[in-house]
Amino acid sequence: MPTTLPDAQAPLIERVLRPFQQFIMTEAASGIVLLATTALALALANSPLAAGYHHVLEIPFTIGVAGFAQTLTLHGWVNDGLMAVFFFLVGLEMKRELLVGDLSTRRTATLPVAAALGGMVAPAALYFMVNAGGAGSRGWGVPMATDIAFALGVLALLGRRLPGSLRVFLAALAIADDLGAVLVIAFFYSAALDWAAVGGATLVLAALATLNAVGVRRAYLYALVGVVLWLFVLHSGVHATIAGVLLAFTVPLRTVTTMEHALRGFVAFAIMPIFALANAGVSLSGGGEAVGSPIAWGIVLGLVIGKPLGIMLASYAAVRTGAAELPVNAGWRHLFGIGWLGGIGFTMSLFIASLAFGEGALLDVAKLGVIAASVVAGVTGYTLLRRTPPMSL
Repeated sequence: MPTTLPDAQAPLIERVLRPFQQFIMTEAASGIVLLATTALALALANSPLAAGYHHVLEIPFTIGVAGFAQTLTLHGWVNDGLMAVFFFLVGLEMKRELLVGDLSTRRTATLPVAAALGGMVAPAALYFMVNAGGAGSRGWGVPMATDIAFALGVLALLGRRLPGSLRVFLAALAIADDLGAVLVIAFFYSAALDWAAVGGATLVLAALATLNAVGVRRAYLYALVGVVLWLFVLHSGVHATIAGVLLAFTVPLRTVTTMEHALRGFVAFAIMPIFALANAGVSLSGGGEAVGSPIAWGIVLGLVIGKPLGIMLASYAAVRTGAAELPVNAGWRHLFGIGWLGGIGFTMSLFIASLAFGEGALLDVAKLGVIAASVVAGVTGYTLLRRTPPMSL
């Protein structure tokens, strides 16, 4: 006899929160796929196939029909197109967490939000201290982000020796961190605005909000109008991926869970690996240059020192003042290990690096810094958490 109710009969709160459980499992598994495609990208970029690999990424593709077509390079379609879908899913997760999840009440949101803020400010400050006034000063946003797939993937390797509350805390922290990264991209890594396109995007957003207000729940309608929104945002000067987040926040909550379920596997096992394949390929022959580069050092210091330090200090302040409590059955040693996992930047860090530096030597140095720092942070976080006794207080 089944022990769980079918979706249609299950309580609303169970149907709404069920995607979070699937989210944890999917993100953890996708970290392994992401690691494999990253290794493949590095192998291609450091092989005799390197020239062909980079050439393929710059091939232009046109989608649409005469008069209504958009042309981008393959690399552009990945970073502006597919990543808009990634950010749409991020936006759906943010909305669910803000409305019914661990960011929906002051009591549950205070600790992960405080930790996320500390984990963004400290890395950015360390990076800027190293690069102020230099060619790399624009990259201060690179070490601010946490890669939720890799971080949860590392945590999953530790199995049941850790309290489940840590997984919830890390996921909530990373989602709050993503919200901060989206705001940074929107306000600091966008080009000069085309006000006609901004006006068009505003009208489309109003139409989407109207669909929500009148009770439209058809996912395909939001998707179709979302494509129009993406085109306006693409030409507005605001980075096109922001369209994904804006669209997500217009989707009704009941439809959010449906869309999350439909998209999670596609994003985790197709979009993110394709992004890694298109963006992680950097020549390791530039490692010597990276060692002496303030850009690389700023990223490494930001992710390896700034992230755990900022997360710990902000968490301590929140708990010490009585504004928050530690996760259930977890102690400060657990949070210290989680802080290190927060230093796995990868996907979002590589994305922001591409916005900050464009193509060229500075971006290659930044990529090497992100990859090196993420490896160090991940291995250190895993080691610390593995050596932390269960129920350590």
